Amino acid sequence: MRVLVTGGAGLIGSNLVKRLVESGEEVFVVDNLWRGNVQNLQIDGREIIPLDSRFFQYDLRDVNHCNSVTEGIDVVVHLADIVAGINFVFSNELFVFQSNNLINSNVLGASIKNGVKKYLYVGTACSYPIDKQNVINTSPLIEDDVYPANPESSYGWSKLMGEYECELAQRESRIETSILRLHNVYGPPCEISPEKSQVIPALCRKAALYPEEEFVVWGSGQQRRAFVYVDDVIDAIGTALTTGMGKGVIQIGPTVSHSIKDIAELIVSISGKDIEVEFDPLMPEGDKDRTANNDKALEELGWRPTTLLEDGLKQTYTWVEEKIKEIGVGE
Repeated sequence: MRVLVTGGAGLIGSNLVKRLVESGEEVFVVDNLWRGNVQNLQIDGREIIPLDSRFFQYDLRDVNHCNSVTEGIDVVVHLADIVAGINFVFSNELFVFQSNNLINSNVLGASIKNGVKKYLYVGTACSYPIDKQNVINTSPLIEDDVYPANPESSYGWSKLMGEYECELAQRESRIETSILRLHNVYGPPCEISPEKSQVIPALCRKAALYPEEEFVVWGSGQQRRAFVYVDDVIDAIGTALTTGMGKGVIQIGPTVSHSIKDIAELIVSISGKDIEVEFDPLMPEGDKDRTANNDKALEELGWRPTTLLEDGLKQTYTWVEEKIKEIGVGE
């Protein structure tokens, strides 16, 4: 198959590209490199795909770019979006919402126009209503809990609109779709800059740089998330492309959540450093808690997460530490 991965130079995308290439697929990547990195598409300096002919640094808000990269493609895995850490998302809500709506509509429309056979869209647990995530130890969420809609952020709204658009296309038999709604994905290779990093990479960076950078956790640390390691997500995507088409939204995430305080303390332990964890209650912390009821994922995909949190954190911290040594402290 000729597979296009949008956002293919990012965390999920680059791991997916590696898996697809190993399976013998002809893989193409489009990424504007806002958070992705071409180095993620290399192993020991060797290109995973021919970058001169199969990698396109395009802005998918431009419909002409979308029409171009989807020509002759059999399968599109649409991962590209505008997202970063919580501070960026809540400081740039209009930009995030408008950008993601453009990206989603352009990529889907171009895929339909060019006769793409399968279209997999990746949504987010941020699309769940705030009132179902505003207490600790809330009930595991099912797919239908996303309505009545009331996401906390414009990011959650934009990703939900992308889901809805895919559902309309499927309903009208325009294209065969699969929709995976992901909980908090982590693992290497990840964005570690202070401006764009999300919670686990940010805490790994702070621990690796400590004491040059203070180890400060945003918020109270009591907020909880259901973290899923990237390899488990790649397993879900691979299976969804064969058995998950036309099945509606399928939620991908664990049934248990962990507090950010616990995550921070685990990362400190993994680092082997004597670090005093500090909390900044004046910084945003987002939703209080959310976990996944993943019965549908098990039924339709045979999927359950298999990577233990501590194992995933060890792999992520090791990668971040090595990356910092490569690029230099504080860069």
